[in-house]
Amino acid sequence: MSFPYMEAVVGFMISVYIFETYLDLRQHAALKLPTLPKTLEGVISQEKFEKSRAYSIDKSNFHFVKQFVTIIMECVTLLFGVLPWFWKKSGDVLESTGLDAENEIYLTLAFLAGVMIWSQITDLPFSLYSTFVIEERHGFNKQTIWLFFRDMIKGMILALVIGPPVVAAIILIVQKGGPYLAIYLWGFMFVLSLVMMTIYPVLIAPLFNKFTPLPEGELRTKIETLASSLSFPLKKLFVVDGSTRSSHSNAYMYGFFKNKRIVLYDTLIQQCKNVEEVVAVIAHELGHWKLNHTMFSFVAVQVITFLQFGGYTLVKNSKDLFMSFGFDTQPVLIGLILFQHTLIPIQHLLSFGLNLVSRAFEFQADAFAKKLGYSKPLRDGLVKLQEENLSAMNTDPWYSAYHYSHPPLVERLAAIDEADKKTD
Repeated sequence: MSFPYMEAVVGFMISVYIFETYLDLRQHAALKLPTLPKTLEGVISQEKFEKSRAYSIDKSNFHFVKQFVTIIMECVTLLFGVLPWFWKKSGDVLESTGLDAENEIYLTLAFLAGVMIWSQITDLPFSLYSTFVIEERHGFNKQTIWLFFRDMIKGMILALVIGPPVVAAIILIVQKGGPYLAIYLWGFMFVLSLVMMTIYPVLIAPLFNKFTPLPEGELRTKIETLASSLSFPLKKLFVVDGSTRSSHSNAYMYGFFKNKRIVLYDTLIQQCKNVEEVVAVIAHELGHWKLNHTMFSFVAVQVITFLQFGGYTLVKNSKDLFMSFGFDTQPVLIGLILFQHTLIPIQHLLSFGLNLVSRAFEFQADAFAKKLGYSKPLRDGLVKLQEENLSAMNTDPWYSAYHYSHPPLVERLAAIDEADKKTD
C-alpha cells in the first residue's frame, strides 16, 4: 500500500492553518487593547496609538479573510486534482497551437504561464483591496491605479523574460544530472542567485523606482564618515522614490566585496527629520554587515537549498508520490512542486528557527549602533519609524515569537535601555 502523500500534506496544511489562526486570534486580541504598553507610555502619542490600533485591526481583519480563502483554494487544488488537470490542459493548448506537447520544456512553460495568469487573477482582488482600501484609508497608499497595473504588467513581462531559460536549465540539469544532480542543481541556483543579486539593483529595480544619488550635505557626509570608520567599502549612496507608491519607509544595502551601496527611502529621510536618527538607522544596518549577519543568512540559505535538492533527488523517481497527487507521468517541475509540499512541516520549523536567529541579530545590531554612540538617536529613530509606519504597539508574545523576524519595539527599547543602565 502506497503512502498517502496528498492526504498527509492536506492534513498538515489544515493543522498549520488552525494553529496560525489561533495565533492570529491572540494577536487580534492584543491589537484591540485600549492602552499602550507601559514601556511606550509617554513615548508614543495617544493620537498615533489610536491610528496604529485602527490600522492594525483593519489589516488583521483582512488577513483572516485572505487566509481562509487561501487555505480553501489550496485544499481544493490538491484534493480535486486541479494540478494534473491543468497540466493536461497545458498539453492540449500546445497541440492546438502546433507545438510539440511531448516536449517537457514547452509543456512546463505552458503550465507555468497558465498558473501565473491564474495566480494574478485570484490575487488581484486582495491586492487591490489592500492597496486602495486599507492602505488608502490610513494614508499610506500614494500610487494610482495606473501605476499599480503598470507594475503588475512589468512584473509579468520580467517573469516571461527570465523564467523560461531558468526553467529550461533546471529541467535539463535534472534530466542529465545523474548521481551528482543535487550538486549541479545547487551550483546552478547559487550562480543564479549571484547573478540576480548583481543585476536586480542595476537593471530590474530601476524599472519600478527612481534611484538618485543622495545630495551633498550633512546627512551624506555623516554616513560616508561612519562607513569609512568601519572600513565599509561604500561606493554609492542612493535615495529611492518610495513615496511614489507608499509612505512606509526603509533602508537597505547591497553589493559584493568592495562594491557596496546603501539605499535610503525618501520617506525615511522625511520622517526622521533629525539627521542623527537616519545615521543611527544606517549604523544599525552596518552592524549587520560588520557582525557578518548578512553572510550567515546567505550561507544558511545555501545550505538549506542544497539539503532540499539532496532530498529531492531521493524522491524524484517515486511513482507513489506523483500518483498520490493524480499524475500518471513524472515531470521535473511537478516533482519539485510536490516535493516542496511534502517539506511543509520542515519548512515551518526552519522558518521559526531562522526568525529566532534574525531576532537575535537585530538586538546585536542595535547594540552595535549603541556602542558607536547612537543610543539616543537610534531609540528616537525606532520610535519615529514605529509611529510613522503605524506599526502594532501591542503584540502577543506567542504571535511575535512565531512570525516576527524583528523584535517588537517594546523589546528593542528595553534592550537599549538595559544596556544604557549597565553602562551607567
